Amino acid sequence: MEDQDNSSSYYFPDTDLDLSFTSTATDRTFASSSARSSLARSSLTLSFNDQLSTASTTNIGTSSNNSVVSTCSLHHRKWDPHWSAIKAATNLSSDGKLHLRHLKLVKHLGTGNLGRVFLCHLRDWSSASFALKVIDRDTLSNKKLSHVQTEAEILSVLDHPFLPTLYAHIHASHYTCLLIDYCPNGDLHSLLRKQPSNRFRLQAVRFFAAEVLVALEYLHALGIVYRDLKPENVLLRGDGHIMLSDFDLCFKSDVVPTVRFHKRSVTHRRRCGGGCFRASTTTECEKVVPEFAAEPVAAYSRSCVGTHEYLAPELVSGNGHGNGVDWWAFGVFIYELMYGTTPFKGGSKESTLRNIASSRQVSFHHLVVREEAGIAEAKDLIERLLVKDPRRRLGCARGAQDIKRHPFFDGIKWPLIRNYRPPEVRGLVRSTTKSHHVSHVTGVSSKKRRWFWKGLGYFMRKNKGSKYYHLNSNASSNHRGRNYYYHYENSNKSKKTF
Repeated sequence: MEDQDNSSSYYFPDTDLDLSFTSTATDRTFASSSARSSLARSSLTLSFNDQLSTASTTNIGTSSNNSVVSTCSLHHRKWDPHWSAIKAATNLSSDGKLHLRHLKLVKHLGTGNLGRVFLCHLRDWSSASFALKVIDRDTLSNKKLSHVQTEAEILSVLDHPFLPTLYAHIHASHYTCLLIDYCPNGDLHSLLRKQPSNRFRLQAVRFFAAEVLVALEYLHALGIVYRDLKPENVLLRGDGHIMLSDFDLCFKSDVVPTVRFHKRSVTHRRRCGGGCFRASTTTECEKVVPEFAAEPVAAYSRSCVGTHEYLAPELVSGNGHGNGVDWWAFGVFIYELMYGTTPFKGGSKESTLRNIASSRQVSFHHLVVREEAGIAEAKDLIERLLVKDPRRRLGCARGAQDIKRHPFFDGIKWPLIRNYRPPEVRGLVRSTTKSHHVSHVTGVSSKKRRWFWKGLGYFMRKNKGSKYYHLNSNASSNHRGRNYYYHYENSNKSKKTF
């Protein structure tokens, strides 16, 4: 998706919202759902079969009046101030609905394949920022109109911290407007270009890859094959966590959830004897644990869509593809974050596609990078994901669960991943106005907990010897067991507190 001229003009009839403005420069560090740098790679559509293999859809309705299709609060976002702003605006509205006249445009963020994206606020609630994706249906072909419908339908069912929230879906004349999350830190592609040698350190690669993996797992559980994974489509929220964007190239399929049991080794430590210097014994045993998986293994499409450097071999051949294209793209994604380029990139799009379709395997020998602890595990994961035969590709049969168990992700506590503090990365500015790292148990921010335990420790030191001192010792040890993010350091796995 590319930027166009700096002057833009939109006007919606039957509203007082004028989208006409002239800016001296367009923000090239795009922070919207579908805007990105003009230097970034655009998605392509080369259909071998014009009939997309998607679920049946309904036509986008038009109305002479502004109509709101969706303003439903999602459960995990009820605390979100954005929903409070939406609720306040609808309460003040004469008909209890959100209209375009309630929005105030701030600036143009970028232009995509389907429409333009604007940063906006609610007129009476400027503290909440949104991205407004404006699509002129009269300028789109029937195929692109089906992409608009696909994106709107998928956004309306998403309920995940690493995916966008659709706050409102508004029709006005021949325009369709999607009000979604605004990501002030731009996209991962722009952030990658700010790093030394255009590469992330392995710690940051693991963090971003883990969050993308969880987002893909959720999409696949809904039967949605993404088909457009790349750093340009991974946006960064104000707290430094990721948000996938652009769902117009997705297709939907049936999915059958399964539960299977597998053995997992568990380590038990037990202290023996009494006193301060008690010995500890360690025992290992195998435990059978249930594992839930929902992977659209029956998904099938013949449409060649996506970004050429991220296309899977079966997609390039045009013989049909399924869920495996996302796991191939995930391998390319990790490779690019580590090395600043994609594994099969050629001198042109045609040569890149030939390299992908050939029998050539991924290689690392021509890359000179600083060796880090864990690099061998990262290369092994990439090689397992970039297998040309989708039947042998990691993740294609049992989904993200197999990838999560790879040694590259050892130590990550997946249920706590959205509470991890993002790594220190050049160019990534985290919001300091409020803490987003909240305990999944108590709901208390880590900063408040920290001051609580400091105060309690001071009190107990003053009362050392009392019955409360032993209580504090136990409580402090429990507190030290809170959020950790594991990474490799000095060839040993060590814990790092965020």
